[in-house]
Amino acid sequence: MQPAYYEDFSEIKKKIWHMLEDAVSNRNSQFRIPTFMCGYGSEINGRIVVLRKADKENDVVQFHSDIRSDKIDILKKNSNAAMLFYDKEEKIQVRLKVKCIVNHENEITKKSWEKTQHISRKCYLVDNGPGSISDEPTSGLKPELDNFDYTKEESEKGYKNFTVIQCKIKSIEWLYLAAKGHRRARFDLENNKDNWLVP
Repeated sequence: MQPAYYEDFSEIKKKIWHMLEDAVSNRNSQFRIPTFMCGYGSEINGRIVVLRKADKENDVVQFHSDIRSDKIDILKKNSNAAMLFYDKEEKIQVRLKVKCIVNHENEITKKSWEKTQHISRKCYLVDNGPGSISDEPTSGLKPELDNFDYTKEESEKGYKNFTVIQCKIKSIEWLYLAAKGHRRARFDLENNKDNWLVP
């Protein structure tokens, strides 16, 4: 028996948003860590990010980053990017084309920082930004920080490096792998147009 979303646009959209929303709080969701790709000129990069918010009403997903990350410079030059999600159990792939907004030291970052756990804040306490060259293998943290020997108050120093990347979805491409026959669709959110595609 085929699922309700096999050949129904509205059911497909419902399923996609359910998977995205679930991934924000469900650490076991395979949609929780999508690949994020951005580029400018010949500099094209992909990396795994952690999904932190899925806002169906505004067609936005978001994740956190360090303001010193090389992707920030890329996004300032070209705010267009892509995100790739795949759940092997569900046999569903979702590709998003997005326009990114880099939030730094504003109301959006304040709200997200307040919700960021003590254990996660250490990522933003490194002396040098992600990708910096080092003479030796390192986490980038001082030993006392590496061992979590710091208070929540001390972790506040990391806020200056904390960013929230909001990704406004321009289009969604969905692929469902099924023994009966794969199904593929594209949802153009900018032009409010839905199309079936050949898988």
